[in-house]
Amino acid sequence: MKNILSVLLVIPMLLLWSCSDDSTEIEPVVQGTEITKFYFLKASNPDLDVDRYATIENDIISTRLPLGSDIQNMVASFSHSGAEVLVNNIAQISGETVNDFTEIQNYRVSTIDGKSGQYEVDMTYFTGLPVIYIETENNQEIDSKEDYFTGTLSMEGGRYYSDSPTTPMKIRGRGNSTWGVHPKKPYQLKFDEKTEMLGMPKDKKWIFLAEFSDKALIRNKIAFELGYLSQLDYTPQSVFVEVVVNGTYNGMYHISQKVEESDNRVVLGDTGYLLEIDQLGRLDPDDVYFRTDKFLINIKEPEIEYNSNEFNYVNDLINEFEDVLMGSQFKDPDVGYAKYIDIDSFIDWYLISEITKNQDSKSFSSIFLNVIPGEKIKMGPLWDFDLAFGNVDYSECEFPTGFWVKHHDWYARLFEDAVFVEKVKNRFLYYKDNQNFILEKMDFYGNQLKWSQHENDVKWDLFGRYVWPNPVFYDSHQAELDHLKNWYIDRMNWLDTAFKAL
Repeated sequence: MKNILSVLLVIPMLLLWSCSDDSTEIEPVVQGTEITKFYFLKASNPDLDVDRYATIENDIISTRLPLGSDIQNMVASFSHSGAEVLVNNIAQISGETVNDFTEIQNYRVSTIDGKSGQYEVDMTYFTGLPVIYIETENNQEIDSKEDYFTGTLSMEGGRYYSDSPTTPMKIRGRGNSTWGVHPKKPYQLKFDEKTEMLGMPKDKKWIFLAEFSDKALIRNKIAFELGYLSQLDYTPQSVFVEVVVNGTYNGMYHISQKVEESDNRVVLGDTGYLLEIDQLGRLDPDDVYFRTDKFLINIKEPEIEYNSNEFNYVNDLINEFEDVLMGSQFKDPDVGYAKYIDIDSFIDWYLISEITKNQDSKSFSSIFLNVIPGEKIKMGPLWDFDLAFGNVDYSECEFPTGFWVKHHDWYARLFEDAVFVEKVKNRFLYYKDNQNFILEKMDFYGNQLKWSQHENDVKWDLFGRYVWPNPVFYDSHQAELDHLKNWYIDRMNWLDTAFKAL
């Protein structure tokens, strides 16, 4: 009996061992919704300099692609844990599928059982700014402010602007100290016909500001933002771009509308004048100008001749205004200065120039005013603020304390009128209320330039060294921005106290 029981127990065990040997259990494949690697191989993208690997963080895949990459036709390689990867419901094959990465692409990883995960693939082309390509005839160097060089312009607009086809243009140097002192040159570009630029209204002439001495790169732009808050008739529109000249990267430029008469710029009608308080040494040989007791006034537009009726009219008008302003009845609302000037424009131009403590706005240059016969004299537009916000080492404009533009000869007299002073004090409160808005704009443009400032510095070696006329200099763009913001805050606080004391 014991032997029989033993046999009965052994047989099932043998059967189990036999089954174990003949059929190994297969683990099921577990699918996921993750992309674990994302990169662009030079082998698949001949325009690349090297293989480019993206970072993956919080379902966002990002990297920068170098200048010259064909971002509209890129082949991505990737690893994932799902059954398939789709873009716009099109299956993606790693190392083969071509996509346009100008815009953010959504990559969806799907599993057999219906699960899915989504990634935003955000590729930055070079710095994220539009790229303008300037080609001069025979690759001539743009080395003159007087003579135009013929050539072409084309543009890769990137994510926010349209591409521009190759377009004929002329280009020359511009500026004074910015042309003579710094190696990175500003330019004036002119199209044969009125042409749209970067979403700005069509016109022929466009200014390429180099922003070399302003290491924060945004002083002119922030002055324009103050202008957009104002009641000035016109403040130039502008856009940051990258510029390549004859195949060589030349850095970040600030493209702006030119201060000139135009239906989309300074509107003067058929009879108006655009004037600038200027200096004799800055005039071109064909400039027409006149003098008052206080200033030299350059007639920017229209083109007129000395002793013509048009010349005599504007000469007499501005001199008459100044004589009345300096006269004994200047406060009289009927026969005093108020008869001649648009007070609101005089106050807004003053406050923006004083808030920024712009070096040149007291008496030197780029002090624009305009007048249409039969109307009052207006101040503006704003121009040339790269030496504002404390960015000068040869005057008290370095410091956020103290009045500066208030000592302009016309304004010094205006401030002797209590009515004018009260209007200035009340209007300043509007700019004080918008202080945080301007600080936010500084952060916005600083972030917009986070890659551009680096490439511009690689090109021109700006940070950590003196560039005329910097009173201070820092090792990074962020430190330059922080200094600018702190200076502006200190300036607004000082002015708030100073105006209340008037």
